[in-house]
Amino acid sequence: MINEPSVDVMIRKLGTEEEPISRYALCTIAAKRARQIIETERNAGVVDSTGKDKELLTACKDIADGKVVIAKD
Repeated sequence: MINEPSVDVMIRKLGTEEEPISRYALCTIAAKRARQIIETERNAGVVDSTGKDKELLTACKDIADGKVVIAKD
């Protein structure tokens, strides 16, 4: 379970006061970012992942830090 960053913080970062995103949307965005991280590592030839954060935790930290934004269609 990921306690830090909190779900509320990530929802505020991705949404707006007038239009907050749902928890479902947050899960979808975090999963997509985690897949991007995995693909980047695979293409870079990273094999040993001991001692580093899991991809989903890295994705959540990216969202909380404002590195991930969503594009409205």
